[in-house]
Amino acid sequence: MGIQDIENKPAPGVPFFTPAQEPPAGTPLKSDSAPTLFKPLRTRGIELQNRFVVSPMCTYSADDGHLTDWHLVHIGQFALQGAGLVFVEATAVEPRGRISPQDSGLWEDGQIVPLKRITDFIHSQNTKAAIQLAHAGRKASTLAPWIGGSVKKSLAPKEVGGWPDDIIGPSAISFAEDFGTPHELTVEEIKTLVQQWQDSAVRAVKAGFDVIEIHAAHGYLLHQFLSPLSNKRTDQYGGSFGNRTRLLFEIIEAVRAVIPDELPLWVRISATEWMEWTNEPTWDLEDSIRLAKLLPAAGVDVLDVSSGGNLREQKIKVHQTVQTDLAGKIREAVRADGKELLIGTVGYISDGPFARSLVQEDEDPKADLVLAARQFLREPDFVLSAAHQLDIDVKWPIQYHRAPPKPRGPLYK
Repeated sequence: MGIQDIENKPAPGVPFFTPAQEPPAGTPLKSDSAPTLFKPLRTRGIELQNRFVVSPMCTYSADDGHLTDWHLVHIGQFALQGAGLVFVEATAVEPRGRISPQDSGLWEDGQIVPLKRITDFIHSQNTKAAIQLAHAGRKASTLAPWIGGSVKKSLAPKEVGGWPDDIIGPSAISFAEDFGTPHELTVEEIKTLVQQWQDSAVRAVKAGFDVIEIHAAHGYLLHQFLSPLSNKRTDQYGGSFGNRTRLLFEIIEAVRAVIPDELPLWVRISATEWMEWTNEPTWDLEDSIRLAKLLPAAGVDVLDVSSGGNLREQKIKVHQTVQTDLAGKIREAVRADGKELLIGTVGYISDGPFARSLVQEDEDPKADLVLAARQFLREPDFVLSAAHQLDIDVKWPIQYHRAPPKPRGPLYK
């Protein structure tokens, strides 16, 4: 017996001791018989041990854009318990890009440090870290939802750190009566935004992230540019499909130029804004399919498909597959066109069998990755729970070895 047989081997590449997770939690012990949900997926230079992704979730708890120990514990728990990829919440590329005064930011170098603590912990669990770079546009300077809901007011005034008179958008159209009216961006200001996205991407790489996502969904700034309902410009950034998507592609090009070739680039979109009932031009599934087919040539590896959020009057037909069906239609169209673009799907994914059905390769899959948000809040060990539901043996965090993932015996019946 050699020293290698009795050493409590440390996790590599992190500035603290914790035992190495080899392989990471959430890895199937019998890979040959595992469903696609628990098979690895390689994109550029990274490999995920399974297809589970913790979706970006704003928590309205940052200090001047800096994440805190709360975020380290909150986000770290997902890496500890088997998620293949863990997103930090939407992170603003400039101060005015925050949804609330307490949102995450990456507009200055000092914000790298707390993010690096989080990526170090995620990497210590032998899993991957992602960040969503965002700008709220006309939906900025709002109160945290648990405050805004109680006072029936959304706009955060200056007295609580808001910037109600400095909100920006493609056009001077507010999201709703209780939101601020944005200043219509000039072309020069748009160029500055592209630079801010690029600068934030450089900082994200320094912070140790393995994946960067550009947020163009849910009615935030880039979605506002995509939609003819919120973009009434008459210059090169408004009007036609090509003009309304111009800013997104300029940002994609700027970000791809400064991140390593081995680092995957994601884009999140709302596949439809659920405004077809107006009979006005809107952003819909047809537009999303058209956009998706253009993304691979621009250097995008994954399209993260959500929906809605740009107008309060949206009419969503809520059912379990309302968003996953959209992802499936986009994936089918992209593949039929011979394009290589992975598709992520999100929405109402709360159990193992449903998650499995979405990505199973031999059963007409709707996506390549499943993203969950609220389910991970309810059940941080969702990956391990899903494996249990599907009767799959997976790697357990080694420190939890006394609590087996599949308890046996009369006490557990």
